[in-house]
Amino acid sequence: MAQPDFVPVSDSDRVRPAARLPANVGWEATRPGELSGLRPPGGHSMGTTGPDQGYGLKLARRFHDRLELQAGEHAEDAVAGAVAVGLKRAALLGRAPVIYDFELAYSLFGFLGGAPDDLLDHRRRLFAGAGHDYWTQRRIADTAPAQTLGLTPAQVRAQLGDWRTLLTLEAAGSTSAG
Repeated sequence: MAQPDFVPVSDSDRVRPAARLPANVGWEATRPGELSGLRPPGGHSMGTTGPDQGYGLKLARRFHDRLELQAGEHAEDAVAGAVAVGLKRAALLGRAPVIYDFELAYSLFGFLGGAPDDLLDHRRRLFAGAGHDYWTQRRIADTAPAQTLGLTPAQVRAQLGDWRTLLTLEAAGSTSAG
């Protein structure tokens, strides 16, 4: 609010002009960790970036009571592997995760029922320790190719009897951490 002219003001109480900053001269990505292209780096075990991926863990945990686990399997391992696959699907489709990404992930490995015995054996080995090992989670995500992730959960359940056509088994056999 303006101060009336007839009120005396000492020099120390007068409004002073603000310090002016110089104009920005520009910025360049010169630090070692800066991304230089329009797309994030890709490659073996690099993962797939996508928006709002933290929400995916909440969605994946909603299936906890519906999981059909075998002897020696742990729900934490199933959730960790499904999160990796579900987030990969969401990112490949260019969006944040939705519940159907995790329904597909759990269905793909037979955690929601209907899995043949040979898939259960494969799943038990593949998911062992996934809840505590990042590289196991990456290996699980690498077994799900893009063409499978483009299917609906119903299509995956319909093809579960021939599960080997849905997965990349070479990625499952890999044990390297690179």
